[in-house]
Amino acid sequence: MAVGPTTRRRQLGVELRRLRERKGLTLEDAGTRVGISKATLSRYETKEGTVKWPAVDALCREYDASDEERRAMVDLAKGAKIQGWWRSLADPIPESMNLMLTLEDEAVREDHYASMYVPGLLQTRAYAEAVHRASEMRCTEDEVTHMVDIRMKRQELLRRVDPPHIWAVLDEAVIRRVVGSPEVMRDQLRHLLESASTPHVTVQILPFATGAHAAAVGSFVVLGGASPELDVVYVDILGGGLFMEKPQELERYRLAFEYLRAQALDISASAAVIDRVCKEI
Repeated sequence: MAVGPTTRRRQLGVELRRLRERKGLTLEDAGTRVGISKATLSRYETKEGTVKWPAVDALCREYDASDEERRAMVDLAKGAKIQGWWRSLADPIPESMNLMLTLEDEAVREDHYASMYVPGLLQTRAYAEAVHRASEMRCTEDEVTHMVDIRMKRQELLRRVDPPHIWAVLDEAVIRRVVGSPEVMRDQLRHLLESASTPHVTVQILPFATGAHAAAVGSFVVLGGASPELDVVYVDILGGGLFMEKPQELERYRLAFEYLRAQALDISASAAVIDRVCKEI
């Protein structure tokens, strides 16, 4: 998978901090040496905002980076300015979705735990429309159509030559909750089975019989970056979502997902349950 601008930006922040710490400089000392403020350098390292490649070049020289390291860092800084397809949309999108689209466009894997609905990447259009109408009560039909269009566009990443691997653990409630209508739900379950038959999508069902489990508080996604330190967790909350990337937060959700995979039915048993529920609806 090609490395996108946000991944480049995040890699740049990680590497700038590594080089500075290797040199033994504080943020203030390093910034003073190249004529930028401590706050600006801190933003560079925490992956916030834009960067100027000449400043990156100067920092690398102060950090005694090798020519190869310096060229790689400058290339990262230059490549971090490219924007994704969603930036050109005529209608605005929520800021949290903007970030989600950016991260998802560059993820190499996505680990989903869903407690309420089928993950967006695996939804049919009719199912997605029903979900949006239910959760965004004040949206007009045009707004619903706009948001669903974006969701359908997102799914194109699954048709790439080298798509991310989607691993979805679904609470049994997800496949038993009839969303839209029985017909819409049957089509959604059939689509889920079809998606799960592809090499880059894995679906497991967490049955009611499991009882209490590692993520009873709600749905989340671990968006896997090009390296572990670039992972991000997205947690569903009412009215939007919460993004987390601190090491202790990432470890907590990675561990929770491992427990959920262990507690869920295996792949073939999960497919059998989905097929059975589809016939029962």
